[in-house]
Amino acid sequence: MFYYLAGILEPWFGALNVLGYHTVRAGGAAVTGFLLCLVFGPAIIRRLRELKIGQYIKKDHVADLHALHKGKAGTPTMGGVMIIGGTLASLLLWGRLTNRLLWLAMLVILLLGTVGFIDDYIKLRRKHNDGLSARAKFIGQILTGLLLGVYLYFNPITVGAASVSQRDIMDWPSLAKSLNEASSSPVMTPQKRIWDAFPQEAKAAVAKASDRETLVEQDRILLMQGLNAALRQRDLFDPQLWPDDLRNSELAAFCARGADRLSPRDLDRMNRLLVEAALPKSVAASEPDLHTKIGVPGFKNLFIPLGAFYILFVIIVMVSISNAVNLTDGLDGLAAGAGIISILTYAGIAYIVSRADWSHYLFLTYVPEASELFVFGAALLGTGLGFLWFNGHPAEVFMGDTGSLALGGAIGSLALLTKQELLLPVVAGIFVLEAASVVIQVASFKTTGRRVFRMAPLHHHFELLGWVETKVTMRFWIVALLFALMSLAALKLR
Repeated sequence: MFYYLAGILEPWFGALNVLGYHTVRAGGAAVTGFLLCLVFGPAIIRRLRELKIGQYIKKDHVADLHALHKGKAGTPTMGGVMIIGGTLASLLLWGRLTNRLLWLAMLVILLLGTVGFIDDYIKLRRKHNDGLSARAKFIGQILTGLLLGVYLYFNPITVGAASVSQRDIMDWPSLAKSLNEASSSPVMTPQKRIWDAFPQEAKAAVAKASDRETLVEQDRILLMQGLNAALRQRDLFDPQLWPDDLRNSELAAFCARGADRLSPRDLDRMNRLLVEAALPKSVAASEPDLHTKIGVPGFKNLFIPLGAFYILFVIIVMVSISNAVNLTDGLDGLAAGAGIISILTYAGIAYIVSRADWSHYLFLTYVPEASELFVFGAALLGTGLGFLWFNGHPAEVFMGDTGSLALGGAIGSLALLTKQELLLPVVAGIFVLEAASVVIQVASFKTTGRRVFRMAPLHHHFELLGWVETKVTMRFWIVALLFALMSLAALKLR
């Protein structure tokens, strides 16, 4: 709302133009989310207590753990409504609501939060710790992942390179020579079409450099300016100049839609493909179909192509991370604190990949619409801290499945929408360890009859070793922070 209000009032109050910056709005979203939880949190907790929406503590199987946690019985749960409600309210105030990635992320936390809410509600009605069946919960998670995956497959959030940089040029002298020859051609050719879009200064530089074996830095800069000027031409494509045998499937799809119906980003991408087709010996071919490929951290321009299987991959990511966060939510403040660290990390990554210069420098996939994900992450950071205010030991409220599934969905959607999917196991490393401990425990017991841990998930193992709850939580936060720092450092390792 503030973004649009600033646009209306800016002619009279020029200072309001700062609300156009996503960094400013991210700060506002974080503070608003925190204050909303702080102001309305006590009333929500009081209402949950009046409705007798309290936690039930299992006594079966592990008596020692029950002795440690029996004092938590009756503590209000379903507090995840604070996180979801505060985040959505904050984003409605501070978000740029025409951004589709923001709506996707909001929809994910709302859908998974609803699944968790139903689970918590059934526990309340039954007055038992068992809510939705595992199958029903999985169906909800799978449907959420399916909806997101299908949308991302048919509506790409990123495309291949939409500009030309110096590292894209394979042969500078050949490029200058080809363009210089095109300048004197009596007939229109693809090369001449590109040449006509060059600024006059760049044309002069090409004419001087065409006979040289090497080009000086200034000549290269002017050549880049000329090529990128051609990429911004809306009428660069002419079907008579680029015959069918020069088109790849991505270019053909753009051409079929027509330049007038393309977004500026898609138009630049189409023109980049036209330049590659016209100058194949000089300009390197760029990576196509990036929206269904997964970048491998640590390698430059190494991608795993999935095609239609990307939808299945999205489902796996959403189911895995939401369940991992759900498993971690067993101690006061543990899941909330670790989740805040993961969200903050991906918010930073969203800021980086939304900038063409930074993503290009770091060899990361450029996602131009990801700037609003920075605002989304900031809003979640604020509400997460606000919730943690009441969830710290001794907890006044638990997030329940309402919060843990939504929080997991937020982390998973950020990983997918920033195109940093394979960085997720590092960013959310503590959640991966918790989930892995359960898998290892179950597999070991079923195959050998022995348990690897005293109890799974992992945080209960350390409790039964004698660590007090606050020590387990604090040390897991430290590990989560180390994972986050490792993931950010990995962005530069290429």
